[in-house]
Formats: sequence, structure tokens, C-alpha cells
Amino acid sequence: MAQSSLDLPGSGDPPNLASQQAKATKRKHQASSEAPPAKRRNETSFLPAKKTSVKETQRTFKGNTQKTFSPKKHSVSPSDRNQEERPCIKTSSLFKNNPDIPELHRPVVKQVQEEVFTSAAFHELGLHPHLISTINTVLKMSSMTSVQKQSIPVLLEGRDALVRSQTGSGKTLAYCIPVVQSLQAMKSKIQRSDGPYALVLVPTRELALQSFDTVQKLLKPFTWIVPGVLMGGEKRKSEKARLRKGINILISTPGRLVDHIKSTKNIHFSRLRWLVFDEADRILDLGFERDITVILNAVNAECQKRQNVLLSATLTEGVTRLADISLHDPVSISVLDKSHDQLNPKDKAVREVCPPRTGDELDNFAIPESLEQHVTVVPSKLRLVCLAAFILQKCKFEKDQKMVVFFSSCELVEFHYSLFLQTLLSSSGAPASGQLPSASTRLKFLRLHGNMEQEERTAVFQEFSHSRRGVLLCTDVAARGLDLPQVTWIVQYNAPSSPAEYIHRIGRTARIGCHGSSLLILAPSEAEYVNSLASHKINVSEMKMEDILCVLARDDCFKGKRWGAQKSHAVGPQEIRERATVLQTVFEDYVHSSERRVSWAKKALQSFIQAYATYPRELKHIFHVRSLHLGHVAKSFGLRDAPRNLSALTRKKRKAHLKRPDLHKKTQSKHSLTEILRSEYSSGIEPGVAKVKKQNAPGEPGSRPLRPSLQPTPCFGHGKTLKWRKTQKALQQDSKTSQKV
Repeated sequence: MAQSSLDLPGSGDPPNLASQQAKATKRKHQASSEAPPAKRRNETSFLPAKKTSVKETQRTFKGNTQKTFSPKKHSVSPSDRNQEERPCIKTSSLFKNNPDIPELHRPVVKQVQEEVFTSAAFHELGLHPHLISTINTVLKMSSMTSVQKQSIPVLLEGRDALVRSQTGSGKTLAYCIPVVQSLQAMKSKIQRSDGPYALVLVPTRELALQSFDTVQKLLKPFTWIVPGVLMGGEKRKSEKARLRKGINILISTPGRLVDHIKSTKNIHFSRLRWLVFDEADRILDLGFERDITVILNAVNAECQKRQNVLLSATLTEGVTRLADISLHDPVSISVLDKSHDQLNPKDKAVREVCPPRTGDELDNFAIPESLEQHVTVVPSKLRLVCLAAFILQKCKFEKDQKMVVFFSSCELVEFHYSLFLQTLLSSSGAPASGQLPSASTRLKFLRLHGNMEQEERTAVFQEFSHSRRGVLLCTDVAARGLDLPQVTWIVQYNAPSSPAEYIHRIGRTARIGCHGSSLLILAPSEAEYVNSLASHKINVSEMKMEDILCVLARDDCFKGKRWGAQKSHAVGPQEIRERATVLQTVFEDYVHSSERRVSWAKKALQSFIQAYATYPRELKHIFHVRSLHLGHVAKSFGLRDAPRNLSALTRKKRKAHLKRPDLHKKTQSKHSLTEILRSEYSSGIEPGVAKVKKQNAPGEPGSRPLRPSLQPTPCFGHGKTLKWRKTQKALQQDSKTSQKV
């Protein structure tokens, strides 16, 4: 040992005191020569073998300075030199104690694909010249898609039809053009006061607005035909005024239409010629079976002879039951892939009376040929950083990128929207080295979910539709039917609950022959979901997590301490890890900057766990709450530790929800008062339990008896017959129960 490194006692000190100080100093030096304890080793970073000057530095990001801790010098053992260097960041490591990422064994399957475009032109259909001119000039379409070529002639013949075609294939025009052609060709000119001649039912408000806009464009030459839209979020009084004046082509969500059927005297269907169910399977998924039953009863009571059309990209058993009830001698139109051409060379559309669909026919989905599908497996702690890095890569460093990110709940959308708005957006001020010019203007965040006010939802939908770039964070409210132009990427941050939902999510891109890509983010415990997709003939290619995180090397905002003074160079895996940790620290600092934000993150985490518990039984072996590591999942919400009692609260809520199915099993034919009245106040896209007003007792002011035509008929949602007397008894029992409560 070098004696110069010891603090020797003074000459005037007593001998016993000097010897004690020497022994204490010797023990201190020996302790410093040994390797630090295990806990200390995990918190400090190991220095390289060569001598370097170590100084405390400050990391500046987003205008805030945060101190980092410089490690003290100590002797490094040979075993320690082999260990990987740890970044000097004040946060727990993202890359420790993570589960191993499994290898994805993806079976090669042949996807079902459709030919989108044909060489047939619209003028070959014998349409009105003004209608053809409008299609060519206003809609800027000259040739028909496959589904349009096969559907329009059948519908012009007056036949009922069940149309199945992939997303983005032009199904809206496939029924709008025949509707407009038939109404303008009527011998007696249509009057506005005649009321509805065509009724179009759609599942969401945004799809209602989009369909209304398409019909408006087609009706430009035919000004005497008036279109209209009814949907939740709008004032009922103004809608009633429009119904009194007259609407000839009525587009509506089921819940709001049932509301007007029950409360508006001026609505009638005596002249109805068309009944269209667009995205029929989604209408049933949202729980509108009873609403559809009420609508069918009201229509059948006043109009027996009409054309019925069902359209969807995916056919479910519920849709086939709906077809059995609403369609009469229908034609089944399905655009087949090239492998089926040999079976039916003259006509690729199957035109026959609808037979019962087999399981294989329902489980196989057509996917656009120009759509590239990717999947990445990311540990739970790295999910937030990986999503942020992917958004930066596509929307900050590449030109004209438009992305839609799907989440499982409204709370998750709100949390990530505010988090990215305050961190990622504010960090892209000045262009960094390697960054494209004006890249800061390319990063724009929008949100869309069912808890937003209708005015804001409409404004966001219109803004994102007309924008050339941006990131839309949304729930499945945007997964059906919406035509969002020029969307290049679909990111599914939370896996969908069914392959059909997966198809509709990725269907927001690669529309009408355009190119698009999708990315599905899975946890290591969820890797088997890839095999579930393959069983439905869906192929996905793997994208490595390291390739996504590499983009952080292009942004100097995320430089760590050791690389701050160095120029741009070829970065290695260690620096990428350090930059990912810097980005995670930014998120954590924002979340922990106030108690309100911490509480907000905890609520978002709880919402995620509750949504995770709702996966169907056939996917429980892949998505199960018990497979989640709450501490790691909390990290993806910017929380440094797992919240206490969060799992207990979630279990209590789950137990409360689990009690309801047992009650319904005992009385399957009875429905609670809330479910009976839900449709009256639902908007057609309520994400949770709808608020129900107190029902007036019979004889009270404001109470109104149901029309005779609204008596329930067989409910196709459950496949059982509902008798009116039993429903009355259920209403009476539920009303007594609510009064007791």
C-alpha cells in the first residue's frame, strides 16, 4: 500500500490516539480496495480500464436540468471488467430482470387476398349521365373496384344482398350508387316531405358523418333528394325539426334512431325502399341487437316491400342470423382471391341464396395485398419507450408519415396523449444532427375516443382526415369503416380481442390499392398470439425491438452523460440503451412532477389491467392478468414503483362484474331495466355503461307507451325468442328492485 495515500497523525498527538487513527484509516483503505456491495454495484457505472477524468455533468432536456451522480474511483476486478457498463442515470434500469424474448415460430400460411381494381368503367352500368359525371369529377373515380362491379348490378336489379369484401375496397359506393340511381329514376318525383326512402344504419358517429358526406356528393345533380344524419351528441330538438321538414336518405346510428322512433311522431317509414346495414358485425358487437329488433319491427309495421343490404369486411354468426331475419331471398357477394378463379372463372362473385356459413368461411379474412404486417415483442418495462421511439422514427425523421395508434381504453388514450404532448413534442424544438429540416413541425398529436364531446370528435376527425401528417391516438371507435386518407402506419399498442378486430384496425391503411404498414406490439408472454393470427391465415413478419430503439441515436436530445461532449459517431448497443433510459427518465420525471399526475398514471394503469381482464375465454391462455408483472407494467406508465393495493382494487371490481353473468344465466330471457332503456339514450358509440334516466311510472306526466309495432320479435343476438309477457314481468321486477335501492 502506498503510505502517501494515508492521512498520518500529527507529531504532537498521543501515541494511543495516533495508533487508533492509523488502524481506522487502514480499515477504511482496505474497505475501499474491495469491490462494492451488490446493491451498490447495481447503482453505479463501471469505468473503462483506461484513465479518464470523471466530472459531474448535468443533463439538460426540455429546459430542465437534472443532476447525475459520478461514480467514485475504485479498483476493478477482472470479473467486473467483463460486465456491461451501466448508464449514470437516476432511474432504475430498463434492461435488467426482463423476461427472455421468445423466438417467434411463425407458420407460413397463404393469406386470402382480393383484386381491388377492375378495368370496368361506371358508364357500362347504364347509370344517369349526371351521376356518372359526378363520380368522375367530384369523387375522381373512373373505374370500379371488384366489389362495386359485382354488387351494383345486383342491387340495381332489386335483389337483397349480403356483401363481404376486404377493408378499403369501396363498399360505401357499392350501395350508395344504386340507392341514388333508383331514387332519381322514380316516375313520381320525390318530395322532401315524403320522408325516408332509404335508411342506412352505421355503428359509429364518425362513420355516419363520412357516409353522409359521400351521399351528399353523389346528390349534387339531384337537389330534390335530401339526405340527413341522426347520431348521438347532437341536439334532439334540431333533429326533430329536420325530421318534420323531411329527410329522404336517412343515415343514423341505431341508438339515436330508436330514440326518435319512440319519441318523435313525425318519423315514419311508409315509403321506405332501401334498408342498409353498413359494418353489420360491428353494430352487433356494440350490443345493439335489441335496437335492431326495434328498428326492424317499426319498419316492417309500415313497409313490407323494400331492398335490404348487409355489408361488412368480416362475417360473424350474428351477421348470418341478422341476414336470416332481415334479408329475403338474398344474393351472397364475396370477392374471392386468385386461387378461387379456377372454381368460378366466369364470375368471381358467388351469387346464390345465402347458405349457413361454416366455421372456416367465417374465420378466414381477406387482407389488402399492399399491406405489410409486422409484430415486435417488447418487455413490459420497455413498451412506452419503444412506442415513443417508433413514433419519432416514422413521424419526426421521415416525410409525410401519418400514423394511427390503437389503445384498449379511453383512459389510456388520454394518458399517452398528454404525456407525449408534454414530452416528445416539446423536445423537438431545434433540429439536431441527422434530423431532417423542419422535422419539429411533422410531429403532431391528436386523440379520438368515445368520452369526448361530439363537437371535438368531429373536429379531430376532420382535421386528421385533411392533414398530410400526424399521429392519431384512439380507441376502436376509429376501427370501423372510417376512410382516413394517406394513413401509412397502424400501430396496435394493445392487442385486439379478436382476429376480426385486428383486420378492421389494420384496414385503416392500404385502402383502395394504396400501400400501408402495421405494427403489433406484444409482451413476451403474449407471443403465442402470432399463432392465433396464423390460424386465421394472417401473416406477420417480426421487427426487432433493437431496430426500433436505434432511432434514438439520431436525436441528440437523448444523449447520456458519457457521450455528451463527443461528436456524432457510430453508436453501439450500450449507448442506445443509455439513450432509452434517458427517454424513460423524461417520462418518469413528468409523471412524478406532481401528485395529480401520479394519480392520473395509476388510474390509466388500472384501466389497462381492467381491459386486460376482458379478453375472451379462447385467448385467456395468452392474455391473463396473472401473467402481468405489475412492477414492470407500471414502468410503462412512467411510474417508478408498482402502486400498492392496485391489484386488490382490480380484483374487487372484477368480482363485482363476474356476479352479473351468474344472474343472467338464471334469467337468460330477462333483461335489466338498464339494458332495456340503454338504447334510448345511447349515441351509437358509448364505450362504457350508458347513463339511464329515471323511468316515469305509468300514468305520470311525460310517460309514453310503446307503439304496438315495437313489441319484441325473435332476438338474433341470443338466438332465442323473447315473449312480450316475460319482458313485461322483467320490467316490473327491475323497477321494483330499483325503487328499493
